[in-house]
Amino acid sequence: MKSKLIHEAHGQRTFVVVLSTGDEVRASLEAFAAQNRLTAGQVSAIGAFQRATVRFFDWESKQYEPIPIEEQVEVVSLNGDIALGEDGKPMLHLHTVLARRDGAALGGDLKEGHVRPTLEVIITESPAHLQRVQDKETGLPLIRLDR
Repeated sequence: MKSKLIHEAHGQRTFVVVLSTGDEVRASLEAFAAQNRLTAGQVSAIGAFQRATVRFFDWESKQYEPIPIEEQVEVVSLNGDIALGEDGKPMLHLHTVLARRDGAALGGDLKEGHVRPTLEVIITESPAHLQRVQDKETGLPLIRLDR
């Protein structure tokens, strides 16, 4: 993983983070966010994965259903945010659309993605802190604006 700060003004920073073959997206970006003390931000990326797992949240069971993808796919879109978890560590919430060789699209909440050959990520920090709190109804860690 390589990164570069490309803009900084008024409490806001913008980074480019480039992941390489074998890097796992979530672990890499969480480590980057912790190292750079990011408490709130937006994530956007394009590139490719050698394999990934997306998830679908089943409202009735309140559980994520994994959808493993065991093939090379293009990352058509990867968007999300960074907020602090209840433990005070940066937490990512990422959604993605992935394209197969024939152009068919798969998407969902990104559990994990293993890069091949690259993933080009833009992270835009927000000057305000965001906090995730475990929601009683869903069991999900949701952003609370009143914190």
